[in-house]
Amino acid sequence: MLTSIIGFPRVGNLRELKFATEKYFKHQISQERLQTVAKEIREKQWRLLKENGIDLIPSNDFSFYDTLLDSAALFNIIPSRYKELNLSDLDTYFAMSRGYQGDHGDVRALAMKKWFNTNYHYMVPEIEDDTEIKLTGTKLFDEFHEALHLGILTKPVITGPFTLLKLIRYTGEKQLPDFVEPMIHAYEDLISKAQGTEISWIQFDEPYLVHDLSSDDIALFKKIYTLLLAKKGNLKVLVQTYFGDVRDIYHELTSLDFDGIGLDFIEGKETKSLIKKEGFPKNKLLFVGIVNGKNIWKNHYGDSLATITWLKNSEISTVINTSCSLLHVPYTLKNETKLDADYTKHFAFAEEKLEELNELKILSDLDSYETHPAFIKNLELFSSKRKNSYDPEVSKRVSEITDQDFTRLPDFFEREKIQKDVFKLPLLSTTTIGSFPQTLDVKTNRSAFRKGEISESEYVDFNRKKIAECVKLQEEIGLDVLVHGEYERNDMVEYFGQQLNGYLFTEKAWVQSYGTRCVKPPIIWGDVYRKSPITVEWSVYAQSLTKKPMKGMLTGPVTILNWSFPREDISTQEMMYQIGLAIREEVLELEAAGVRIIQIDEAALREKLPLRRADWHSDYLNFAIKAFRLCHAKVKPETQIHTHMCYSEFEDIIPEIDAMDADVITFEASRSKLTILDSLMAHHFETEVGPGVYDIHSPRIPSVEEIEAALRLMLDKIPADHLWVNPDCGLKTRGETETVASLKNMVQAAKNIRNECKGDI
Repeated sequence: MLTSIIGFPRVGNLRELKFATEKYFKHQISQERLQTVAKEIREKQWRLLKENGIDLIPSNDFSFYDTLLDSAALFNIIPSRYKELNLSDLDTYFAMSRGYQGDHGDVRALAMKKWFNTNYHYMVPEIEDDTEIKLTGTKLFDEFHEALHLGILTKPVITGPFTLLKLIRYTGEKQLPDFVEPMIHAYEDLISKAQGTEISWIQFDEPYLVHDLSSDDIALFKKIYTLLLAKKGNLKVLVQTYFGDVRDIYHELTSLDFDGIGLDFIEGKETKSLIKKEGFPKNKLLFVGIVNGKNIWKNHYGDSLATITWLKNSEISTVINTSCSLLHVPYTLKNETKLDADYTKHFAFAEEKLEELNELKILSDLDSYETHPAFIKNLELFSSKRKNSYDPEVSKRVSEITDQDFTRLPDFFEREKIQKDVFKLPLLSTTTIGSFPQTLDVKTNRSAFRKGEISESEYVDFNRKKIAECVKLQEEIGLDVLVHGEYERNDMVEYFGQQLNGYLFTEKAWVQSYGTRCVKPPIIWGDVYRKSPITVEWSVYAQSLTKKPMKGMLTGPVTILNWSFPREDISTQEMMYQIGLAIREEVLELEAAGVRIIQIDEAALREKLPLRRADWHSDYLNFAIKAFRLCHAKVKPETQIHTHMCYSEFEDIIPEIDAMDADVITFEASRSKLTILDSLMAHHFETEVGPGVYDIHSPRIPSVEEIEAALRLMLDKIPADHLWVNPDCGLKTRGETETVASLKNMVQAAKNIRNECKGDI
């Protein structure tokens, strides 16, 4: 029995890559120093995997920003606007990731979207009509030889050609079919070059196979790999899938000349039944994705070994594998010094999952594993009751929810009339999504309070001062609806989790969200309820400083759940409703305190949507939308409810988003070229909407003219009295100078267009 993993966290044990890269962006270190830090991280990772007994160790899973973008760059899929900057290869890569504004030119970044059903964001490669797809990069081979020099033989990992073709954005007249042949030839060159090295296994990641596939998709996949596998010679090729099952293409997949096939046994609902029904070829290795790469709970050895034993009894040659890359979990539990062992004994982060893989390998090779100490210890863990995890009162409240708890009265159109009369906001009202830059003094204040170095009153006084400065700044800029800046918050989910019962928190359990952005998801340990008011004091204080409307800022139940590590002992619906009831209490208390606009962010609504359309309503959307409505259904008609969503593909769930029954919804739109507008119009979207007019994940400052152009495009699809003007997302990660300049340009552009269209209303 062998072990393998699909990928590993790449920012380092203590986010070394994040800090080095950000220093490089600020010109504080050289490119050579940045490359040295990256090399040190890779070496440490490979040695760790080898020490933990992993047999098939990945390479090329490292990235400075995103592995899909790495794959595109490897094959010369680089839009001309970035090449024309005449920067170094690495700086061209960062220009695609972050945008560029400097002596060499001014370009926006590529679009960014959620990676399947995770909180990771990938960069969407763009291909132009004159792009010549060819193998020009050497990263895959460089990193393989780097590991080999350490005495570690690895299996290079790369995005497969089918998934790459499906996720690329085609910007010209040519579309996917026009690029199939050159893509095949480029991958043939890759295989040919690999044959001239010591590479024995190469892993092609094809996660797109877990989507609903058309007959054309299946034919395309067969065509690509029939040709590629004919060229592999002695090279062993693994096709790796994750995040679901391959029910649409299982027969064709297993019929092709792959040496190994990786299947997900965690999220793949039909994986076992497909094998039972159709069998599995005796001449291939099945990479069994049985250690969960997306959650932090320990593996249940009894369940895993039952599956492995069944496969062995079916005479299927297996490799014990993770269900997906370990990129989606924190690096190691060793960094956690404050959580009690009664809690941590239930968890396995990336490094601990390596230990689990090794123990499963040892146990699976035994004739009888039931008496082995590792199995007995695991069995006892799952047999014991977790402390402080169940609250009968919370369960009772959820069981008493009725349809009336999801229904807001009066209807949207009547509320809209009431709210326009109450607020008297101008046409094309301007606002922000919520947070303002978290400068060093803000972080220092929060850290000092957490460490007990300052008193609570000192902490509060500092934040009040920052709020007052933020309110004054927004009034000077001319924004119409203000926010308090969120200086008291470390993270939009962790902050709320800290105020709710049922959550656990880590010290250094960071997970990469995109590029250098890392988050520290809280852990849902037990039943969730609100202990006391969370945001009311801050919002009320902020409102007292201005006559303009001040938004109360909350995170919604779907996002709080989706950006946490969830329990596995109760249903997703139960957890969402528990959190929804807690947020409802906060909403009603804000309203009672005089806060008239309340934003309940659902940035992650799309995130856990099943990848197969048939499962959308039965498995997720019905109760996700209800969980959001549960938060606001009891407010008065004159209270305006906002929500925000970002960096996902929402076009195919527009009716469901409208059914959330918010009064205003803001979307990320600038990186995706405002493509959502056509869907809003096609579905007769009723809710007032604010498609983001500029990208906040890039340091570049949009001009007034650029924003005006975006607003004119929006007004072709959205009535002016239904359109709001706002950035794509919160401003927490941006610098103060660029934030102020961008917002001033945004407000000026809104005023200019407002004057143009007043006569049309």
